[in-house]
Amino acid sequence: MNIKERIGRRIKELRIEKSISQEQLALKADLDRTYMTSVENGHRNISIQNIEKIITALDTTFEAFFKGFDK
Repeated sequence: MNIKERIGRRIKELRIEKSISQEQLALKADLDRTYMTSVENGHRNISIQNIEKIITALDTTFEAFFKGFDK
């Protein structure tokens, strides 16, 4: 699994834990829903600025987002 897929999987995992749709997350992060879909599917090379927007929209921290990420 490549880094784009791992980031996308983590975003989807946290989004589902928070019981919010892709559309709700995209709106909260000020991103397009289709962009969010491609990120979650690991098809997009996401910028650090957009990772920050998503982490903020998920009401989490960088530390919590990346915790255990190296496994």
